[in-house]
Amino acid sequence: MTTNGGFEPVFCTVVPPHVLDRLARHDDPALSGPARRTLIRDSELRGRRRVTTEFGLAPAPRAKAPSDQPLRTVYDAGHGTALPGTEARGEGGDPGRDATVNRAYSGLGATFELFLKAYGRHSIDGDGLPLDATVHYDEDYNNAFWNGEQMVFGDGDGEIFLDFTIPIDVIGHELTHGVTQYTANLTYYGQPGALNESMSDVFGALIKQYTLGQTAAEADWLIGAGLLAPGVTGKALRSMKEPGSAYDDDVLGKDPQPATMDDYVRTGRDNGGVHINSGIPNHAFYLAATALGGHAWERAGRIWFDVLTGGELPDRALFTDFAALTVKAARERFGDGGDEFRAVAKAWEQVGVRIL
Repeated sequence: MTTNGGFEPVFCTVVPPHVLDRLARHDDPALSGPARRTLIRDSELRGRRRVTTEFGLAPAPRAKAPSDQPLRTVYDAGHGTALPGTEARGEGGDPGRDATVNRAYSGLGATFELFLKAYGRHSIDGDGLPLDATVHYDEDYNNAFWNGEQMVFGDGDGEIFLDFTIPIDVIGHELTHGVTQYTANLTYYGQPGALNESMSDVFGALIKQYTLGQTAAEADWLIGAGLLAPGVTGKALRSMKEPGSAYDDDVLGKDPQPATMDDYVRTGRDNGGVHINSGIPNHAFYLAATALGGHAWERAGRIWFDVLTGGELPDRALFTDFAALTVKAARERFGDGGDEFRAVAKAWEQVGVRIL
């Protein structure tokens, strides 16, 4: 928490800075230009988020949605940067001709539905928070983000990244940063930051699986599938099944995510490698969910949700802290010595995280 009792000033993007850094150094200006502009824009937004949080410049309170229904509004920035933009579709409005607006609207609804139906949570804050999103943000903007108040989606540059509303798990990923903000509020640096990112990947994946009706065995466990342009050698931004295998491209380089603690990356970049080392808890969740089988949101997802929202997870939690709490949650919800307890404990053992 910040010293004034507010939330950590987190600005969360789905594309890691190390990917944009590499693109920004490319010789082709068609690739480097959008990446550089995105990095500059992200830096400005990150600074604005910090000032807003530290000086208590909170938005005016908004009407709450009915407890069992979302209250969605999708805005169009018209390739500008003023937020939220012009309203394009409100709650209950008919689909329009803009597929990006329609995808954002559906993704907000799918996220709301999973958290409500699977876990009894009423929107992001648990109290009917309206869900706002802005599409067509900036020119060739290569990212999507949660700014502490709303979702924002770029259209991509068309060369490396496509429209950021295409993968529903990207929408779910960013909105889950809001859930974390209102619950454990994990510090966005090092291992707690990697856990913050992993929670978003976990529930982003579950939202996609819930929407498609997939079991753990049927799911692809990819984050951002469909986001990379056809010319890119890769299948997604990240793989929970096989961290480090999502892409291996001449322009993007190779996916640097480790799957186990043996390959943990120590770096001062990317807030201490939050988008990189998240591969380790991501893989632990995949292992637990597939060992249990069935729908991953029902047992493994329930355990992870219990820990995120249970009030015992410290904001500076390490992987060992989180692992211990998942084992405890599995025991408390499903019984000591059951399949859930064994699957969770074994998953952390497989990724090299010791449970103290």
